[in-house]
Amino acid sequence: MNRRFYNIRNYESPQREYEEEVAVLEETDEENKLVLWNDDVNTFDFVIECLIEICGHTLEQAEQCTILVHYKGKCTVKTGSMEKLKPMHEKLLSRGLTSEIQ
Repeated sequence: MNRRFYNIRNYESPQREYEEEVAVLEETDEENKLVLWNDDVNTFDFVIECLIEICGHTLEQAEQCTILVHYKGKCTVKTGSMEKLKPMHEKLLSRGLTSEIQ
């Protein structure tokens, strides 16, 4: 379907008019980030297992995050409210991983 929208007021110089919906983000608690830091102790497999069990990652997500942590030094592994992230953070710490909530 080919539709044309012209500014009716000026036929000499037609211009398209668009209506645009803009989504406004309200300030919420969803701005918190659970960041996992690299260490020289834990294996890739162990970190992947922890991310799957604690953060609910898929295998692919956990692998990607683990690679990012290894090469970049850190990775945001989850975002959300403090209520949601704090238990995950504590469980990661209890497994010997280094994480923080930002």
